[in-house]
Amino acid sequence: MFLERVWWPVFGNLDDLHPEYEVADWRGRPYFIDLVWMPGDGRCKFAFEIKGFGPHVQQTDRIRYRQELNQETYLQVLGFKVVAIPYDDLAEQPELTISLLKMLLSPYLSSNALNNGYSRPERDVLMLALRSNKPLRPVDLVQELTINRRTAVQALKSLTTKGRFRALQSANGVRVRRYEYVHAFSDT
Repeated sequence: MFLERVWWPVFGNLDDLHPEYEVADWRGRPYFIDLVWMPGDGRCKFAFEIKGFGPHVQQTDRIRYRQELNQETYLQVLGFKVVAIPYDDLAEQPELTISLLKMLLSPYLSSNALNNGYSRPERDVLMLALRSNKPLRPVDLVQELTINRRTAVQALKSLTTKGRFRALQSANGVRVRRYEYVHAFSDT
């Protein structure tokens, strides 16, 4: 259900996604992560665990509950970013999971594409836009990235030409004061 209702609508492919990914737990026993996503060179690893209310809440005891929490912590020790996804949301409101997944993964999606055709200042501006999730002004770039105002304006204009930003006119419609990031989740 996760693949059909969430992953495929966002990505349109199964690239870098590994089902039932086996790792050894802290006791040396095999543990299977529901899905692992390792884009690019594999330095970034996401562990997606689909959690149903019954098996993970109602039908568990204190020992299994502790083991599950310890397992999630151990996965983080191994370098995984653990993402718990409620099964009920997949069934009833997958759009919420899609929205949260896009917000979570957007910096990693764009960082794969950022190395292709963007200058260093442009990549820095794109990453700042993804983190801030609001329109940017040149002064924001000067403060956050400690770059020259002229470099900030040049990067924003270049990214607008490349379709990554949209220039927002001032109230009187004469000057551009802010630039809005254009989300592109197909950049992978």
